[in-house]
This record gives sequence, C-alpha cells and structure tokens, in this order.
Amino acid sequence: MGRVVVLGSLNVDLVTRVERHPRPGETLLGEGLDRLAGGKGANQAVAAAAAGAHVHMVGCVGNDAGGTAYVERLSRRGIDVSRVREVEGQATGHALIAVDDAGENSIIVIPGANGALDDTEVAAVDELGPGDVLLVQLEVPLPVVCAAVRRAAHVGARVVLNTAPYAALPADVVALADPVVANEYEMVALAESGAVAGSLLVTFGANGASWDGETVPAHQVGPGAVRDTTGAGDAFCGALAAALASGADRATALDRALAAGAAAVQHEGAQPDPQL
Repeated sequence: MGRVVVLGSLNVDLVTRVERHPRPGETLLGEGLDRLAGGKGANQAVAAAAAGAHVHMVGCVGNDAGGTAYVERLSRRGIDVSRVREVEGQATGHALIAVDDAGENSIIVIPGANGALDDTEVAAVDELGPGDVLLVQLEVPLPVVCAAVRRAAHVGARVVLNTAPYAALPADVVALADPVVANEYEMVALAESGAVAGSLLVTFGANGASWDGETVPAHQVGPGAVRDTTGAGDAFCGALAAALASGADRATALDRALAAGAAAVQHEGAQPDPQL
C-alpha cells in the first residue's frame, strides 16, 4: 500500500450556528462558539488516515497554543507530523464559519502560518515514489503547490489536485493531476481558464459525482440527518486518495469517497470529534 502525503493547510475553525446566513450589511445573532480542528489540508489528512492510509502531513502552524494542540491531535490519529513546521512570529491559520439550520456553511479563511510554506515543504515531496499519492489543495501558496505537483509527478507519484478554494493554475500543473477534483462551480472556472485536466472528477454534493463523464449517484443520507456540510468535500478527497494509494480501481475509489462525503455531513465540524 502506498503512502498519502497531504501538502496543505491547518486551521483552527471558530464555528457558530445561525438560523440563516446574513444578507450584505445585515447583523444576525449566532448561537454558541466552538473551537474546532479544520483547514482543508489537515481535514483531508484525517479523512485519509480514517480510511486506512499511511498519511504524512506537510504544512505550517504558528508558534502558539493552537498550533501545538493541532500537531498533537494529528499525531494521536496516527498521522506522521514530522514535516509540519512551526513558524516563529506567525499565528496558526484560522477560519470563521457560520452554519445555518439547513447545515449549509459560509467560511472566511485567515491563512496565518499557512502562507509560510516554501521550498522546505516542497522538498518533502522528494520522499515519494511510484504507488504513493500526493494530495494538494489551494489554501497554501500556489507556487508551492505547483512545484510540489511537478516534483511528485517527476518521481512517479500520483497527484490528486483539489481545486479549492479555486485559483487559476498553470496548464501543465492541471494536466499532471490524476484526477483534478472540482465542484461544479470550480469546474466552470477551470474550463474558462483554458487549462485542460488529463482526468477530471466533478463533485455535485447530494447529486453524486462524475469522473471523466462517468456519473455515479451520491450515497443517500436519511431525512434530517444532515448536520453540517463543512468538510464533506475534504472527506471525499481524503478517502479518494487513500483508496488510490491502496491500489483500488476508479469505481471502488469513487464509491469510498462518496461514502466518506455522506458520512461527513452527519457530524458537526470538518472532522470527526473535532474539538481542539
């Protein structure tokens, strides 16, 4: 079984619940304030580990209590954190999240130490080889993502590129991923950019997913079971990468990813038991 190396963000999520999301200029009252583990990179690393993969997390945290607690949390979950760097003078990344009564969320990300990733993190990719998977997202500096993708492909590792939050990437980087994972809005933006994915997996939430035109329905979630959609896409990506690293074929990997996404919406927060 290959390894999954996740290069990406680690955030402390500050989450409140609202009846509905505010209109521009409107103030609403939130209910409660939870301090939870988040960040697309770490969310995906936790999901990949839960799916049985041997996971290495590559990223940065600040020299603060939140960063220390987060690294310890990942280590307790069996994730190799030797490549998570503590950055002096930087705060750990944060996200401000409001979740409405329907379980839909709005998120503002404050990158903090996630913006400090550099060649130190890219160098971790050199440890990869055939059979391994590099999983990346776009909450960290894009030059780092691009360099990591190119180096991973050069050493024969498989690259899974999640285009969230969306940003335009060089055409060669997009072409190296197998697959590019995008939601329906990111898919449109990707098409408009002119970059062509060699393999494209589009997620449609409750309507399932399509991998290079082969559409598969979502796993069903019972009435009233949706509690929080935060992190569902990350659970999908993490489980997908774990399945691919295990040697699963496309159909099996996609089914496992859809199952993980469906399970993720049935618990609070972006990760299971997410309290920090």
